[in-house]
Amino acid sequence: MLTRRSLLAGLSAVLLASPALAEDHPSVVYMRQVAKDMLAAHRQGTVAAFLRVVQRHADIPDIAQDSLGKYSSNLQTSQKARYEKGVATYLARYFALSSRDYTVAKYELGDASVGKDQDVVVSSRVYLMTGQSYSVSWKLVWRGGRYKVRDVSVLGFWLTNFQRKDFTDYLAKRNGNINMLITALYG
Repeated sequence: MLTRRSLLAGLSAVLLASPALAEDHPSVVYMRQVAKDMLAAHRQGTVAAFLRVVQRHADIPDIAQDSLGKYSSNLQTSQKARYEKGVATYLARYFALSSRDYTVAKYELGDASVGKDQDVVVSSRVYLMTGQSYSVSWKLVWRGGRYKVRDVSVLGFWLTNFQRKDFTDYLAKRNGNINMLITALYG
C-alpha cells in the first residue's frame, strides 16, 4: 500500500547518484546534481539539510501556488514569501522524517522526455535494501535559465496532488484561512 510517507521516502531515496554519460540530456545532468545534493542531505538526515536542497532545486513558487487549489486566490501578496518558505519547510521535514526509514541499495537514472510545453520528465528507479523498488518520474521546468523540479511521481502518483489534497482539506476545515495553514506548515 502506497502511503504519503513511502511516496516521500521514495522521492528522497531516488535522488542518489548514478554515473554520467556524455550524451545525456541536460535535464539528466541536472538531476545528477540534485541527486548529489539529496544524498548529502540524506546522510545528515536533518530538516535543515533537506531544506537547503528543496530551496535550491524545487520550483517552490509554482508548487506552493498549485498546492492551494481552489484557495489560491486567498493568498495575499503580503503572505506569499512566508507561505512559500513554509511549503519548502513542509517538504524538507517530510523528506528528513522519511529518509530515516528507507535505506537505498542502488539507484538508476533513466531517460528524459521533452513534452510539448518544453517541460521535461526524467525517469528513474530506486532500489531499497528491503528488496523493494520504485519507479520515479521527475517533472522539470525551465525557470530563470535553469531547470527546477516541479513535481515528482512515485509509482504513478504525483506528489503535488497529495500535497494539494492535504492543503485544501486543511483549508476547507478553517474557512480558507491561509494564515492558519502558514502557521501549520512551520509546526
